[in-house]
Amino acid sequence: MLFTSCARVGSPVGGDKDTLAPKFLSSNIDSPRVNVSRDLKELRLNFDEYVTLKNPQTQIIISPPIKNIKKIIPSNLANKYVFIQWSDTLRANTTYSFNFGNAIADYNEGNVVPYFNFAFSTGAKLDSLYISGMLRNAMLGNIKSTSSDKDKNFVVGLYQVKDTINFRQKPYYISKADKDGYFELNYLSPGKYKLIAFDDANGNSVYDPDKEDLGFIKNDITLDKSMSKQEIKLYPPQKKLVYKDMSVRDGGILMLFEGNPKNVSVKQVGGTIKDYKITHSPYSDSVGIWFNGTKEHLPADKGTMLKFSYDDGQKKDTVQMFYKSNPKEDLVLDRHNGGEIVPQLPLVISANMILDSINTKDWIFREDSLVSLPFRAKIVPENPFLVAVNADFKKNKKYTLVIPKESVFSFFQANQKNYAFEFKVGDSRNYGNLTLRLKNIPDMPFWIQLLDNQGKVVTERKIENKIEEIKYQTLKPSEYYVRILVDNNKDGYWETADLSSNTEAETVYLFSKKIEVRAMWDLVENWDLLSKEADVAKFSTLQGEFAPAKL
Repeated sequence: MLFTSCARVGSPVGGDKDTLAPKFLSSNIDSPRVNVSRDLKELRLNFDEYVTLKNPQTQIIISPPIKNIKKIIPSNLANKYVFIQWSDTLRANTTYSFNFGNAIADYNEGNVVPYFNFAFSTGAKLDSLYISGMLRNAMLGNIKSTSSDKDKNFVVGLYQVKDTINFRQKPYYISKADKDGYFELNYLSPGKYKLIAFDDANGNSVYDPDKEDLGFIKNDITLDKSMSKQEIKLYPPQKKLVYKDMSVRDGGILMLFEGNPKNVSVKQVGGTIKDYKITHSPYSDSVGIWFNGTKEHLPADKGTMLKFSYDDGQKKDTVQMFYKSNPKEDLVLDRHNGGEIVPQLPLVISANMILDSINTKDWIFREDSLVSLPFRAKIVPENPFLVAVNADFKKNKKYTLVIPKESVFSFFQANQKNYAFEFKVGDSRNYGNLTLRLKNIPDMPFWIQLLDNQGKVVTERKIENKIEEIKYQTLKPSEYYVRILVDNNKDGYWETADLSSNTEAETVYLFSKKIEVRAMWDLVENWDLLSKEADVAKFSTLQGEFAPAKL
């Protein structure tokens, strides 16, 4: 029997899965962790099982900062301890806090020791004050967006208030916010502080202007007792005004800036191009340089070096690019909104070049390809690449718009072929209507924006007069959110927060409810902007796309 029986291959039974986090046992600093020598150069924390560190560069935060960290263990292999070594001499009479966030986890199952914090003092006592609160996304509120492919790394910091504060240095105290936006700063000493929060995208524990979301409390905090329920609103970064680059586009060159310049003047240098046009809308990040390379006799084979000078109000400079003319470049038209238009909205024709004028005298507009109908067409002022065509559209009818050649003009070209666009009007029963009744609206001009459930702007209106009701007709059935951006200084542009000048962002209102538009429904929502419910949206670390309001 011993020689003829078969072995059964299987896996050993190891019992129930380990779901417990590692337990802290001891450290190299004896209790009560006070009167620690300033010459201490290392911290060792012992645990009851093998542990590893996840993302220690971004998770571990030391307050006040210890600059010269020499070693952190474990790095790749597991150990039953966490070891940090440094070369700095510690400050006198100071409480040091080591916040590990969610970095410490057991090696086998990955069970995290949540927000583990270890503190000691070089003085006779541990400082025990704290500040806690919530971060809030001022632009998106409770919109759950999936448009971002990375998690935000939000941190909260305290700077000691002196004659000047160097925000390019790490905060004196710093802590991470959890995924819901809750934060705590512990083991704080009494004093006067500046409280800020930012998305530490690169993990350097320093706010990087132009790149990272920012929020701060405008007035300094005098900390003589613990504080809770602090709220910090986070805003998109304020971009520094800089020139980026130039690129070839149909009909000319596109010059790109960052920081939304109010006015940009551009001139050609060298006289290579005899006839050109410059277009720039206030606060737009792009400047169009329009010309016809073929008519200017610019070679298509070897190319030409073109130079331009610009003045953006802060800097004057000369830039250049290598340009090759395209002799086959034509003004091309297309249907902007596809083959079906939304009821009560115009048919929109798009062009690949900026439009200067249209001649509709020979245009033909037919219903069911038989009856000619009157219509009105104009270039859209806010977007001169588009032509809006309005008529007495009827449901269940098919329409044809014929645009003859050389009837649509950019600055230097006309369309070189005929176009016949066929389309139909969508059934109004497939859409819903929304009416917003507003109360206590701002005295200043403001933009009201309808957002989708990804946080993207669906439609935007500039309101400059007193208005009590706004109607959105024929909306696609979906979930929407509403945001108001107030132009407090009436300069035609919504401005975000600026830490360097301690300037708060211009006012933002978020409607606290998610709006669900359904087909064939007339939905009415009342919004009192001064109601507490108007500004109670919860913070979400999932970000959407923010499109700054522009004129």
